[in-house]
Amino acid sequence: MTDRREVLVDGLKTTYLEAGQGDPIVLLHGGEFGADAALGWEATIGALASRYRVLAPDMLGFGGSAKVVDFTDGRGMRIRHIARFCEVMGVAAAHFVGNSMGAINLLVDATSDKPVLPVRSLVAICGGGEIQRNEHVSALYDYDATLEGMRRIVTALFADPSYPADDGYVRRRYESSIAPGAWESLAAARFRRPGLEPPPTPSSSRAYERITVPTLVIEGGADKLLPRGWAAEIAGQIAGARSAVIDGAGHCPQIEQPGAVNELLLNFFEEQR
Repeated sequence: MTDRREVLVDGLKTTYLEAGQGDPIVLLHGGEFGADAALGWEATIGALASRYRVLAPDMLGFGGSAKVVDFTDGRGMRIRHIARFCEVMGVAAAHFVGNSMGAINLLVDATSDKPVLPVRSLVAICGGGEIQRNEHVSALYDYDATLEGMRRIVTALFADPSYPADDGYVRRRYESSIAPGAWESLAAARFRRPGLEPPPTPSSSRAYERITVPTLVIEGGADKLLPRGWAAEIAGQIAGARSAVIDGAGHCPQIEQPGAVNELLLNFFEEQR
């Protein structure tokens, strides 16, 4: 059974899902408007909880967690918050899985001078490649807090057209995106003074040779936001890492093809025992 709980982390309300017992796994969701731990991992938690203790926090600004903005280091703020969340939860080392922004945050920390996350092994799902400049990326960045705007985001995220055609699913993500402070905290992080150049999109160029933990990089075979082959390119820069491509999946393979992703994750983690 998955429990929804909350805890204060340095005074900030942090909501999270927890299930199972055993070695801990921490799941980090994506960063699109309306994202949260439940939407990102509801098809993953049960499978992993059969063998592990699974923790899926709502990152700052998402779900039920505190709606805060850091205009100078928003990514660093979220990474440090997850590190402190692990301390509060008594997690000294864990397997980490991230999707999209969650994966980018893992890779940014793991390739930094002084990583703060207690990573025992790392799985990056559709995060780390060079973000494409296209209408699908624009749908994610230019969200106008409307139902049709959310439908464009869902179209961008998934390969299967049944997702944006599902009014109930689109509305569920929409309602999450307009919870008090949710739209504002994500939109504010993208503000820039008039005249400044747009910030660079997340890049695939990092010091990947610094990563020494077991690593798996997973690509959606029909991802509309990342170029083909990015996962193998990054895995090739990490000693001992491997990559996998999930056919018939867009930017969220753990939602679109959960059986294939869950099997990959369970096999990967069993190897780390």
